[in-house]
Amino acid sequence: MALAGVVCTMMDTTVPGNVHKISQQHNALTITTQHAEARVWIYSPTIIRVNVSRHFDAQDHSFAVIQPPQGNIRYDDSPDELSIHTGELELRISKSPLRFNFYNADGILLSGDDERFGTMWQGEKFTNYRKLFKDERFIGLGEKTGNLDRRGSNYVNWNTDAVDYTPKSDPLYKTFPFYIGLHSGLTYGLFLDNTHRSFFDFGASTDHSMHWLGADGGDLNYYFFGAQGVANIIQDQTWLTGRMEMPPLWSLGYQQCRWSYMSAKEVLEVARNFRKLKIPADAMYCDIDYMDGFKIFTWNNETFPEPKAMIDELTAMGFKLVTIVDPGIKIEDGYKQYDEGVKKGYFATYPDGELYIGEVWPGRCHFPDFYKAEVRDWWGKSFDALTEPGVAGFWNDMNEPAAWGQNIPGIMRFGDKYMPEVRNAYGNEMSRGTYEGTKALLKGKRPFVLTRAAYTGIQRYSAVWTGDNTATDAHLLLGCRLVNSLGIVGVSYVGVDIGGFSGNPTPELMVRWNSLGVYTPMFRNHAMAATVMREPWAWGKQNEKIIKKDIEQRYKLLPYIYSSFYRSHQTGLPVARTLAIDLPFDELVYDEAYQNQFFFGDNILVAPADSHQREIDVYLPAGDWYRFGTDEKITGGDVISADAPLTDLPVFIRAGAIIPMQSIVQSTAEQGDGILQIHVWNGEGSTDFVYYEDDGDTYAYEQGAYYKRTISFNAETGNITFSAVEGTFTSRFDRIMIVSHGFGKTEDWICYNEPTEFTVR
Repeated sequence: MALAGVVCTMMDTTVPGNVHKISQQHNALTITTQHAEARVWIYSPTIIRVNVSRHFDAQDHSFAVIQPPQGNIRYDDSPDELSIHTGELELRISKSPLRFNFYNADGILLSGDDERFGTMWQGEKFTNYRKLFKDERFIGLGEKTGNLDRRGSNYVNWNTDAVDYTPKSDPLYKTFPFYIGLHSGLTYGLFLDNTHRSFFDFGASTDHSMHWLGADGGDLNYYFFGAQGVANIIQDQTWLTGRMEMPPLWSLGYQQCRWSYMSAKEVLEVARNFRKLKIPADAMYCDIDYMDGFKIFTWNNETFPEPKAMIDELTAMGFKLVTIVDPGIKIEDGYKQYDEGVKKGYFATYPDGELYIGEVWPGRCHFPDFYKAEVRDWWGKSFDALTEPGVAGFWNDMNEPAAWGQNIPGIMRFGDKYMPEVRNAYGNEMSRGTYEGTKALLKGKRPFVLTRAAYTGIQRYSAVWTGDNTATDAHLLLGCRLVNSLGIVGVSYVGVDIGGFSGNPTPELMVRWNSLGVYTPMFRNHAMAATVMREPWAWGKQNEKIIKKDIEQRYKLLPYIYSSFYRSHQTGLPVARTLAIDLPFDELVYDEAYQNQFFFGDNILVAPADSHQREIDVYLPAGDWYRFGTDEKITGGDVISADAPLTDLPVFIRAGAIIPMQSIVQSTAEQGDGILQIHVWNGEGSTDFVYYEDDGDTYAYEQGAYYKRTISFNAETGNITFSAVEGTFTSRFDRIMIVSHGFGKTEDWICYNEPTEFTVR
């Protein structure tokens, strides 16, 4: 029996009840019931927003969404239901009781409310109970442990300093309340835009009779995506919430980090050793010990007495410096940020106006109220203490927000909100202040911003990493799933701590994890204090040789990687992506034996192996493939057994692939030999690849200063053709080399200037 217009007072449970009134206000359809109001907006033919509320906020603010809704809604009204058509979607709204059901253009149900329960409140907490199809799978939610398929699992979103998290821990550092449902050959997506503590249960505790979602407060406020195909849903979701800018090219190189390099001398010694050993690298990091007593925007005058001189020397060697910042501002008279923050009322308070105090690295601290624009502006301008000596990257940590003991009082106020309402967005707003401030200070240069905590939309401001992982094989494999799941929710620029943050990896684990780092969007080696040193030369000469070879492979692939980031910038599709994006209804994709596999860009398939495995089973989708390390041709469509020595991670190239590469350089600041290598693997189908290049440093690409052309392979004729160049940027490559694979020829072709066509068969 459906619960209609009743209020179950014994359980303090409220349901919306039956529809009493329908009206249009601006571009929203408003539906009034006994105990709630519902609003519906259309954002595109494949995106409909639904808000069900008992206390609708007219300001209707979102930390995630950047697009406005379309114009007025057209709807049909019958005695039993309302129906809204977009051309791609149909929303049918039952009147008695209120229920929302979404159909595709052919009238097939995609998703909808459970007919028995729909939406309910218990106090301020709401839950939306939804239909569950027998064959339905779920992917998404971003940084969540567990399997690729979320069916049978439940999760909580409450950004947490999850030190030493396990492969089953929940919650972690970030909140992305967006998932994609797959059933009956159909796809849909749902984004619950609510920053309260939220929860999702995918049939785990209901005998698989329904799935459900909700939050401790606020509105049932969700965006429904009806595009068909996982890739199309991701493109719609990132259109709605924003896409990443082009990152600085240097940040795609190898990054060396540690908690902590304790002095400028040590930082420079590590950098010099990279150059001495000819191991490519682009970034050095300073963790919390570069500061004076852990005070943000300061330098330790004893161990880092001349930061500009240190950074100038790093720059001369082709390195950029990244420094950490935490939100906690030390309570200390005479400390600039403390004095200014107190004077201007920039810190979070209790309801009576008393400043909140929590303890973190500097000791007793206040916390900036990043929900105020003037606080973000003040925070951003404070980075001049770092940008003036030459810091180029800015690492936001502890921004869940974290304080010792974790249990920050819920009565802490940010702006006109209490912490439980907005905690999950704190990392976004801190990152926003960092990004906007450093972008202004760098005067046309692209900042590199990295954050631990985040909410949907973070891709507009920052890269992310998966926090304090551990030096185990389980974490190596979990990291693949975390990276791939973050890609589903629109976050393409993501990394893990290579080697594990805590614990001591074996040499074999370090070597294997480094080889996987080649195919991770952000390639950063990081470790905590008191662990073994993790630099490439710390593992013996033989292992150093393997690690060096793999880092060199990363640099060879940078033209392909940068072009892949351009695609992500344009479409929102991730650089590292689960096979479920391209093959959402392939059963083997979700098998626990193969769920860690992923595509890196369009043409590379990576099959992770742990440090003990020397042979693994790999699922190769239909078509022909080539082993990257050997050029062995393999027929796909089945599971194969693949050798997995530490010297050759199982990586496969799609037949017909076009992959631009370059010769080895020691950093992205190095000019190189000027030859762009176009590698082409023989295949039966014609293919193309969009090659992209710009200066890798400024925003001139936004005014057309880029170099873009489509490279095509015609399988029938064997011709490789190059389109005319788009953009005004002059390529840093003055020669093009065609390198053929699987064509029965061994010679390569070099062409000067602007080629238009080659024949490889």
